[in-house]
Amino acid sequence: MLTIADLRHQNLILFEAISGSRAYGTNLPHSDTDLKGVFILPEDQFYGLDYVPQVANETNDEVFYELRRFVELLLKNNPTVLELLGTPADCVVYRHALFEQFHAADFLSKLCRQSFAEYAVAQIRKAKGLNKKINHPEPPARKSVLDFCYVTVGAGAQPVATWLARNGFNMAQCGLANVPHLTDLYALFVDATPERRHHYRGLVRDPETSQDVLLSAVPKGEEPVAYLSFNRNGYSTYCRAFREYWEWVEKRNAERYQNTVQHGKNYDAKNMLHVFRLLQMAEEIAVSGELHVRRPNREFLLAIRRGEFEYEELVAEAEKLVVRVEAAFAASALPEAPDKELAEQLLRRARRSFYQVS
Repeated sequence: MLTIADLRHQNLILFEAISGSRAYGTNLPHSDTDLKGVFILPEDQFYGLDYVPQVANETNDEVFYELRRFVELLLKNNPTVLELLGTPADCVVYRHALFEQFHAADFLSKLCRQSFAEYAVAQIRKAKGLNKKINHPEPPARKSVLDFCYVTVGAGAQPVATWLARNGFNMAQCGLANVPHLTDLYALFVDATPERRHHYRGLVRDPETSQDVLLSAVPKGEEPVAYLSFNRNGYSTYCRAFREYWEWVEKRNAERYQNTVQHGKNYDAKNMLHVFRLLQMAEEIAVSGELHVRRPNREFLLAIRRGEFEYEELVAEAEKLVVRVEAAFAASALPEAPDKELAEQLLRRARRSFYQVS
């Protein structure tokens, strides 16, 4: 398996640049340094069976695209790879002579409306999604099946734990049987005899780990004392939310989470920064046919990152910007899509030249 160290050692890199916030001009003193670039497979490996589309480090903050994959993404107007062609000079680490033939202007098209603007809209939803997890954290103690079980009392119902306590019963005395034609409703029997002659199995096998209620063999002629309803859908939804929350806790970016908590606006401010960056870049592409990676409004974008605006205020502004972007692309002189034939010519020329030299 190829590594970034292999790319460097074998001189396979065509382009390498500092990307992300340092390229946009929105970096802070503690910002990470992300690297992205383009490489070319060794000739023997290219003609073999194991094509390698990209190589990355363990944290994925250093990513290199193989030349063919790079061109494929350019044809889709992927923002990440297009931005490589607009990298500010002070962020270019290395540029091979063969890479000079790739220019953003040859690939910009109306596809940028979708790749930039629609991605930005998705970021708005992502930014707000964090609000749910911050304001509604799941407690570390997991609920059990019994927390979703209710027992009929007259015309109403009580949580099963409340019902047991008020009637002086315990779970071991209880047995459940299916009620035909009624999903997740069970006849509830109680063996109040001292010797427990009916040997009911209880309500669940283990209150902490069981995923379902437990059924018992009930003697013919026994009358249920009540009916128990298991909110199975509610339990399933809770389990999914509980799992997703703790997966999020485990994987969340600690710095961004703390930033969101500190500014108190309950949205991921860094996501919102990217919303405006992407929409503004999209409008510039549609109007001028040019790609500007280094942002001229650094202070505004950093103010968003610091949480100086309300979420609703930012969404309203972003929606206005979306309308402007749509109008700009409708009137734009850009082609509908990049020239695939030109892209293939550039790809073949670069690969042949590299292999002839090497």
